[in-house]
Amino acid sequence: MSNFYTDNPDIAKTIDAVDLTEVATLLEENFKYAKEFECAPISAEDAIDNYKRALQVCGDISGNRIAPTAEETDKVGNILNEDGSVTYTPGIKLAIDLLGRSGLSGCTIPYRLGGLNMPCTILTACNDIVSRADAALMNIFGLQGIAETINAFASEEIKSEYVPKLCNGTYTGAMVLTEPDAGSDLQSVKTMAWQDENGNWFVNGVKRFITNGCGDVLLVLARTEPGTTNGAGLSCLLVEKGPKVKVRRLEHKLGINGSPTCELVFQDAPARLIGQRKRGLITYVMALMNGARVGISAQGTGIGEAAYRAARDYAAARKQFGVTIDTFPALRELLSDMSVDVQAARLLAYYGSKSVDMENGLAKKFESLKGTPEAMDVRKRMKAYAGFNKMLTPMAKYYASEMSMRVSNGAVAVLGGSGYMKDYPVERYLRDARITSIYEGTSQLQVVAAIAGVTACLYNEVVADIYSGIDTSAFESEKAEIARLAAEVDSAVAYVKAHPEGKAYHDLHARQLVDGAIAVVIGALFVRFAAKFDEKRPSLAYWLSTKFPTAYSELAKAKSGYMASVTDFEKIAPMPAEAD
Repeated sequence: MSNFYTDNPDIAKTIDAVDLTEVATLLEENFKYAKEFECAPISAEDAIDNYKRALQVCGDISGNRIAPTAEETDKVGNILNEDGSVTYTPGIKLAIDLLGRSGLSGCTIPYRLGGLNMPCTILTACNDIVSRADAALMNIFGLQGIAETINAFASEEIKSEYVPKLCNGTYTGAMVLTEPDAGSDLQSVKTMAWQDENGNWFVNGVKRFITNGCGDVLLVLARTEPGTTNGAGLSCLLVEKGPKVKVRRLEHKLGINGSPTCELVFQDAPARLIGQRKRGLITYVMALMNGARVGISAQGTGIGEAAYRAARDYAAARKQFGVTIDTFPALRELLSDMSVDVQAARLLAYYGSKSVDMENGLAKKFESLKGTPEAMDVRKRMKAYAGFNKMLTPMAKYYASEMSMRVSNGAVAVLGGSGYMKDYPVERYLRDARITSIYEGTSQLQVVAAIAGVTACLYNEVVADIYSGIDTSAFESEKAEIARLAAEVDSAVAYVKAHPEGKAYHDLHARQLVDGAIAVVIGALFVRFAAKFDEKRPSLAYWLSTKFPTAYSELAKAKSGYMASVTDFEKIAPMPAEAD
């Protein structure tokens, strides 16, 4: 095998293109930690060098230790024991140990709690690399949001007890949110938490579809306010694995078989409150889910990378009619589309992650500057990035997950009959990809989450941010083309807003508006990338020439007034007749 970071220069170049200089300065608080921690950088250049060293370690573990076990992991899966515990498949167990010992399991956690204090963007790159090796493993490695949530909201006692062990791989964690009757609608959660006379918390209930539900540290969304039925009655509690928590079932899934998906039963399980009561869904779970959505954008990117590489290698070796099939124009077009699709997803995922880092870094800086003249300017920028993130996070998750399905499906097509067989890994990539558009909010829900920013035309401000700090004067014609599409999105937004059917029409055509805005944002990102690396000009040209016509066509639907799929639904999609 090989190092999955160094053999993919696109990762380092994407990081260079988005530019983490300011992020590093904000995160290290002007590099004050260098005085206290030996591993802390002394400058932005030093920090970015540290980031790339960490990615080299991640690439080595992923390429040389994880990828060779992925096929066996998929076939063997995990084992549910009679006592309700779970035994990981050997490859997953080894990977958890290796990543924990490397320090990468605490990528974004502060130094003082045993972490590497690195940006979300670097964790995204790690998740991209790990997912290429084994997408199922990313579901465990990528759950670093558990430690982040504890660090952000829990008491100092809970932080010091749990976070270091999550960082070094001693513990793994899980987000325990969904229930048999509460999937996307988390306000309907029925799992109850109650207190005894001494103020100790206990949890009762059943949770379903819990990724790594066999983990040691479970962040549980439970109802702490009797008589409530909405999100205001929910709190976040930490439950440690123990005899009062049983894994009742391991789900048998289409893909990501190395990731244990559990049904859990809590029977008066001892718990500890995280943060404040009644803020579980509104504040803490939303923070968890946003982080998870960024993680899935990286997972989709990594799966797409693996599928594209398998297809590209096969096409270069497979001969038909005396020539390799990568000489056929139709195959060249398919492979070009797959390659640019992966590049686009990576750009959007990494830029979205950088925006998260900017919001978090500026929030920290604002707190340190309160009462000074500079504070309000910092706060203004922080709020701008917060607005970007509400739109970019679901966009990145939506685009990358849909991309992973397109590209893995394309890989099966390139391999033909061989791709349909288990002799090649592309059928696994296709199976693994399918879940990315379902969990942490379906693609439809990501559109719902992104549409507010799109109808506010926020993508225009995002484009301005993308162009800032780099000379794009050599790309005036490309920028003009992007501006024309942005104007068409503006026009479609205005049409949808003014339509007499109101919300029904808005909801029906939200996807076209979001897709148009994504095409604009990715176009601008390709401009920035090509301005930094000249070899990216062909990818930019491909994006503009192939994706923009599709975007214009989709926006025309949004401006068509068409509503028959809603108004004539029963005629277009009638219920099947019952058998006699």
